[in-house]
Amino acid sequence: MARPLRIEFEGAFYHVTARGNERKKIFLSRRDNEKFLHYIAEAKDKYRFNLHAYVIMGTHYHLLLETPEGNLSRIMHYVNSSYTTYTNVKRKRSGHLFQGRFKAIVVDKDSYLLELSRYLHLNPVRAHMTQTPEDYEYSSYRSYVSNSKAGIVKTDTILGMLADNPTTAKERYRYFVESSITDEQENPFKNLYGGMILGGERFVREILGKLEDGQLETEEISNRKELRRIPVTEELLSAVAQHFDTSSEEMMKDQRNVARKAFVYLIKKHYGISNRDIGGMINCSSISSVTKICRSLEQQMETDSELLGHINALERKLSTFKGRPL
Repeated sequence: MARPLRIEFEGAFYHVTARGNERKKIFLSRRDNEKFLHYIAEAKDKYRFNLHAYVIMGTHYHLLLETPEGNLSRIMHYVNSSYTTYTNVKRKRSGHLFQGRFKAIVVDKDSYLLELSRYLHLNPVRAHMTQTPEDYEYSSYRSYVSNSKAGIVKTDTILGMLADNPTTAKERYRYFVESSITDEQENPFKNLYGGMILGGERFVREILGKLEDGQLETEEISNRKELRRIPVTEELLSAVAQHFDTSSEEMMKDQRNVARKAFVYLIKKHYGISNRDIGGMINCSSISSVTKICRSLEQQMETDSELLGHINALERKLSTFKGRPL
């Protein structure tokens, strides 16, 4: 069974969620909810992370957290195993409580943290469990809009995105969240990359650059092919055109253009993109043409040292991290 890749580093922000096995309810009482929050508080003391938002939803939970020490797996192992032990003892059961491993998405704080906090806090409203997010007891929303102490939640990072004055920030946050109750919210995960990175192209490249050598070579990694397909087609196209002193437009016009062939060869070799998709990039309807271009260039490089030098130079230029080209 494919398993999710874990990307852990100091200062990372995550959206973390886990569901009950077979999607069954895992939080059945007030005591269960409070016990789960207790284990989070213990984990905070033990592993020194920041919890920015949470919601407990009966069959699952959502957390927005930050790991100054890059220790997400240890945090979540402590929380989930502690709660599983508590539940198994209380209900005289055994076996797995959660459905597989927890899911963790690395989040671009500046672009998505505020929006994800709203998504979390509106979960009970969308599920018709309550009419307003403030009515729901087991989320961090009240810490954001009331004068009560924040408890286990760190609110100043998100509130600081709205105003410097705490009172003004709380008012703006309430409006930001509650004005969306009657609106159909855009899915904040629509731009999710590789099932685990939420951010723009530059952020994705930055996060992939933190991977250790060989992490994407294991067949069991879920979304492995997409994660290896680093989203920099335009950058590669531009780099190849610049290297051969031409423009991207001119490069694509002539099927005999060596720059065009080099682009096809490099993107096929290093990104794992399908022949059909590459054909679309180069305005070629024949899928087999991509294979022919690659084979032709490989054969030419065997006898053409100048061409081989161009390809090697491009690969060195594009390899900006861990030996994987961007």
